[in-house]
Amino acid sequence: MKARTLRRHAKESFKSLGRNSWMTFASVSAVTVTLILVGVFFVIMMNLNKVATTIEEDVEIRVHIDVAANEQDQEKLKQTIEQIAEVKSVAYSPKETELNNLIDSLGEEGEAFKLFEQDNPLNDVFVVKTKKPTDTMKVAKQIEQMNYASKVKYGQGQVEKLFNFISMSRNVGLALIIGLLFTAMFLISNTIKITIVARRKEIEIMKLVGATNSFIRWPFFLEGLWLGILGSILPIILISVAYNQAYDYLQPKLKGNFIQILEFNPFIYQVGAILIALGAFIGIWGSLMSIRKFLKV
Repeated sequence: MKARTLRRHAKESFKSLGRNSWMTFASVSAVTVTLILVGVFFVIMMNLNKVATTIEEDVEIRVHIDVAANEQDQEKLKQTIEQIAEVKSVAYSPKETELNNLIDSLGEEGEAFKLFEQDNPLNDVFVVKTKKPTDTMKVAKQIEQMNYASKVKYGQGQVEKLFNFISMSRNVGLALIIGLLFTAMFLISNTIKITIVARRKEIEIMKLVGATNSFIRWPFFLEGLWLGILGSILPIILISVAYNQAYDYLQPKLKGNFIQILEFNPFIYQVGAILIALGAFIGIWGSLMSIRKFLKV
């Protein structure tokens, strides 16, 4: 397409938006309301996913080394564990560190355990992380069969429930977002269709004077694009302001906590880009689907 023709289509699309101001307002409002809902839900789901990922990454396997194992036995056990394809890292934690961690975790009640510093009854430990948190159970069962692995702990029973809950939450969230997007596309398509129905005479006249389907379609294509972009501006502003306030309020309270929310920058800019892309896509899709009937394509 020539640049002159494209400029003509763009100019006509802007003129059409002005001539049909009430229909334009209705279409932009439909896009705005829908994208606010989509944006808010998307922000919530992404932060819940962040929390879920943090919890998953915190899952580890603690391999208690048999007290009878010497340094060579421990090194051999470590190498055997590292050879498992699903293993990401193996860190050594001596029994002295384990005792200090126990004392610190118990607070004042842990003072009594300082008596064991001279005769430490705990085991040396290998802390194992898997590449995928869901492989924890599988790897733990393999390590249990190895020599000098006295005990293998990973929160058996609770970890399985945790992963099942996280998986279900993600699937439900994804289904809700997809359902909301389809609902948005349906509502916006119908709103834009009303706009195009009101201009069917204009389309019929253009067809009678010999205009091609492509020539007729382009201004509506651009109108849908502008409607989608205009409809995404307010949701981006509202969500950015609301998330900035929520981030400033929650971040100090969560400082030092293993649960963290996504940082304002660059997350909110990513959300803005997604909303603009969604608005443009929905506007274009609604226009093209609505005009097909009148073009008899």
